[in-house]
Amino acid sequence: MIIKCFSTNSHRHRITEAMCLIDTPGDKTNTMYFLFQILCVLLLSMASSIADDRPNILLVIADDCTYNDLPLYGGKNAKTPNIDRLGKEGVVFNRAYLCEAMCQPCRAALYTGLYPMRNGCAWNHSSSRPTIRSLPNYLTQLGYRVGLAGKVHVKPKQVFSFEDVGGFDSNCVRNPTQQHDLGAVHEFMSRDSEEPFCLVVALVEPHRPWVMGDPSVYPPKKIELPSNLVDTPQTRQDFSAYLAEITYMDEQVGDLLETLRLSGHEQDTLVLFTSEQGSQFPGNKWTNWDTGLHTALIARWPNSIQAGTRTNAIVQYVDMVPTLIDLAGGSSSKLDGQSFLGVLSGESQQHRSCAYGMHNNLPEGSPYPIRTVTDGEYRYIRNLYSESIYTEKHVMGPRKDGRGPMSSWMTWLTVSWNTPHALRMVTRYMRRPEEELYHTASDPYELNNLSHESKLAHVKKRLSAELDDWLASQHDPGLIMDTMEVYQASKQGKHPYPKKQ
Repeated sequence: MIIKCFSTNSHRHRITEAMCLIDTPGDKTNTMYFLFQILCVLLLSMASSIADDRPNILLVIADDCTYNDLPLYGGKNAKTPNIDRLGKEGVVFNRAYLCEAMCQPCRAALYTGLYPMRNGCAWNHSSSRPTIRSLPNYLTQLGYRVGLAGKVHVKPKQVFSFEDVGGFDSNCVRNPTQQHDLGAVHEFMSRDSEEPFCLVVALVEPHRPWVMGDPSVYPPKKIELPSNLVDTPQTRQDFSAYLAEITYMDEQVGDLLETLRLSGHEQDTLVLFTSEQGSQFPGNKWTNWDTGLHTALIARWPNSIQAGTRTNAIVQYVDMVPTLIDLAGGSSSKLDGQSFLGVLSGESQQHRSCAYGMHNNLPEGSPYPIRTVTDGEYRYIRNLYSESIYTEKHVMGPRKDGRGPMSSWMTWLTVSWNTPHALRMVTRYMRRPEEELYHTASDPYELNNLSHESKLAHVKKRLSAELDDWLASQHDPGLIMDTMEVYQASKQGKHPYPKKQ
């Protein structure tokens, strides 16, 4: 009797099947033959049983929503009943972070499990390396259907090979946003397939222009403005429109959760919601301050995640791919991210010791590279070009949505001559010291720089050394990264840095 065994990557099994073919030249009724038949049946049955335990995955991404504008994170104004309910039904991550507070780099890191230096997308409107892999590559090989509806904003296409799912606007600056249609999402979730699904729905709210939702729900005079903004009529009008878009986004989240319920997959789906980077007010998006890099993250998985819990475990966007690979029964190596499946299951309340961030300002403004690290309590920032001033075209440029004669920023400048808080916020934004240190736990808007406090010298030294180690591990050359030559080369897929991988 000759026994031939081989392995296959079946689209429906999360483990490698042991497929045994028996080629017996004589009588096939002997005992050994039946024993091997039984063994094969048991192996296949076990694999199918394990595969059935794998959840579907629904990842919902907001666009430019400052995490602590959401009520779940202390927001004073926004009404988000659907996100609030999701938080009550799952686990809320208190310390989840991006590596760059701008759309394309943060999504490239989310989908690849690699920090910007290693995946290649270290600027907005650039490109990742053509040789890397991403979420659809990994999960497809593990037997998942992987689709994306809404905003893409990552490239090249061959790296981010999501199945296109319709129904949600992909243009984050369209005015107005196209109304969403849940038909394609429902079909993707309900498709008659033995494969589990992973669906990313990338919404375009509350990205500017803030033109969706009902701002009358948020009368400008009754808004409680965050302390890192300057109180002007234009700021209040803009913040009202922004809050309306948050509520509009929340309604989309509710529609997606209801569609999931109607598909029959509510109980066997891990739902993840994240708010992406901070809003397009000065001091949030395009910065390395906490209100730029800190993100909301909620996970719900009925009967597997304890409802109504919160965790202080530090996680980053680069941890998402390893976690989903782990969940799908695979293994990951050579990624920057680490699986936080143990945190989801409640087996652990710790994950990372620190989260890291970077910023390259081209092409959104003049060169201004920044690097940062946080341990969840303190944040250390290093401004590599502190002798220059910081500029950003979207914040400082003219309005394009017709909602007022000038931007909030221009009104800040107008009143800064006789308003101390306005002068402080304008100076904070444009003139930054070489080093910054904040006790973010007590100063969430990071307005009080403690870098010169002698009693905190040991904290600055520790975090500075931690940042140095990370920069060395990423082969980050620093200042030269934020130059037009390096940006243009990387945009064409000819990344000159890092020289070592």
